[in-house]
Amino acid sequence: MKDEYLHFESEYLSEYALKSGDTKGRAKSEPPCPMRTEFQRDRDRIIHSKAFRRLKHKTQVFIAPQGDHYRTRMTHTIEVMQIARTIARCLKLNEDLTEAIAWGHDLGHTPFGHIGERVLAALGGGFEHNEQSVRVVTLLENDGAGLNLTAEVIDGIKEHRGSGHPMTLEGKVIQFADRIAYLNHDVDDAVRAGLLDEKELPESAVRVLGEGKRQRINNMVADIVSLSYGHDFVAQSPEFSEATALLRKFMFENVYLAEHAIQEEARAKEWLSALFDYYRANPSAVPELYAKLSGSPEQAITDYMASMTDTYAIDEMRLRLGYDWYEGTKWIRF
Repeated sequence: MKDEYLHFESEYLSEYALKSGDTKGRAKSEPPCPMRTEFQRDRDRIIHSKAFRRLKHKTQVFIAPQGDHYRTRMTHTIEVMQIARTIARCLKLNEDLTEAIAWGHDLGHTPFGHIGERVLAALGGGFEHNEQSVRVVTLLENDGAGLNLTAEVIDGIKEHRGSGHPMTLEGKVIQFADRIAYLNHDVDDAVRAGLLDEKELPESAVRVLGEGKRQRINNMVADIVSLSYGHDFVAQSPEFSEATALLRKFMFENVYLAEHAIQEEARAKEWLSALFDYYRANPSAVPELYAKLSGSPEQAITDYMASMTDTYAIDEMRLRLGYDWYEGTKWIRF
């Protein structure tokens, strides 16, 4: 079964795709699986991990939203995977490698989204969610054993941010799929929350990208495929790149860093900082696993807090600090 698929890869995939048989391998060698390629094994390990399951209760944009239709890190990850596989299939790249990177790219994200990331970066001596995702799959998951993923999947997870330089074209696909997914679903969620109207989106960006989430995603994917097919790169056209940057700038100004977000960030920063200080003063409250695996108390606290879901962090605030996240809150109760 696996041999037939490896033959399919060699015959069908692009010369620029990374074939499963060409992987650089794992940090710890393992006997091969008779049914699955190495990248298929990585995909399965990530999906079955505890860190992956926690994504369903981690914030994407809106903190612990009360509506069922707002995105979480889990649904964001699913949308990234779907977009990425479409691009990879059209470009004849390795879909299994692409999928594995997509499933794992946000495993290290904090509760409360990028607000939590900025708090831990300030308190713990530096924090990047992509680096934490690598820490999760190489060390923290599986009670300190890690997932022992292939080098290419780990690299794709580490380098998935826009400033990264992944070693494979499959990793490059994830960079674009991540941005396509979050920009479009964040617009969708912001409209649902009443924070903006589709008609307010920049006209010059809409003219290029299209109207509505469906059309925008389709056009952005088609642009990448038409420009990159048969080449040793994955890229957007200058026109689409400029329009995407304009839409991203609009979202930062009107959603991510708007007045309501700044107010919520101030409260989240205050409370997460207080929780960090509590653990620093009461190290026995941090699970022993994190203390054992981390090089310092601050790293142990960072690993523990980064692993939390929004709901778990809120429960800890109630238990440790006596805070009630929802008391007097209006804008996040959608």
